[in-house]
Amino acid sequence: MTSTYTTRRTLLLGTLAAGLAVAAKANAIPQVPSTAGVRTGYAPVDGLKMYYEIHGTGEPMLLLHGGLGSTAMFADMIPSLTKTRQVIAVDLQAHGRTSDIDRPITYEAMADDIAALMKYLQIQKADVLGYSTGGEVALQTTIRHPTIVKKLVVVSAAYKRSGWYPEILAAMSQRAPAMAEQMKASQLYKTYVSVAPRPDDWTVLITKMSVLLRTDYDWSKEVAAIKIPTLLVFGDADAVRPPHMVEFFALLGGGQKDAGWDGSGMSKARLAILPGVTHYNMLESPLLPHVVIVFLDSPPK
Repeated sequence: MTSTYTTRRTLLLGTLAAGLAVAAKANAIPQVPSTAGVRTGYAPVDGLKMYYEIHGTGEPMLLLHGGLGSTAMFADMIPSLTKTRQVIAVDLQAHGRTSDIDRPITYEAMADDIAALMKYLQIQKADVLGYSTGGEVALQTTIRHPTIVKKLVVVSAAYKRSGWYPEILAAMSQRAPAMAEQMKASQLYKTYVSVAPRPDDWTVLITKMSVLLRTDYDWSKEVAAIKIPTLLVFGDADAVRPPHMVEFFALLGGGQKDAGWDGSGMSKARLAILPGVTHYNMLESPLLPHVVIVFLDSPPK
């Protein structure tokens, strides 16, 4: 029987998805021009052939998708962002056009992949935005490689696992490969097999993501040490608990005191809670690119 709960559980195993993809070629793969002025390529980083696409020109900004997703998740945002900056969207390990390799999927390893990709593309510093699982990867990129991130945007993500609602944690605790078989009826699977370099890796992806989502984490100390300007974005009907949103903001130095008439008491952290937005439609909200652009365009404090 199909139910709202089953649908939510399916989405939450990887916290949303969409897809694009073609098979990677064998060795060091160069940038390849594509239609509509978008440059695409595969970067040989950390054993991966990581797919990336570059949109627009200007100051660089990386976009990191949610679990089971791909660069396609940002289709609604990219046109707004590329009006003033260069956007680099990537497919994380085993997602989209990026094939899996023989290692677990971890936030830390994916963060190191992002740092290696930036080095490959000769980008010394960039703004980084991550959504859901990608938000956790963006956080770890900042924690592990603080000198390469200019401004950080974390969208619908938690700095510790207990920040999600209990029912979300229960959904994340589902076991694979049984879940992989059940999810073959979903649009996620249909999208995956239509674009993945190796469609038969579906069970491998679900199994590895299942392990990742069951793994406890708490980055309180590391988050408190972040000094760069950081924007947190949540929906008022998100999968993250509101108290966790406020705790996250406070760890970054936000909400500690009144900012004063001149704003001198304001921290480098920003918190945006979008009305009428859930974890599942966050990337479709026209409010999201607006608040992100305002944050990125504001002068450093």
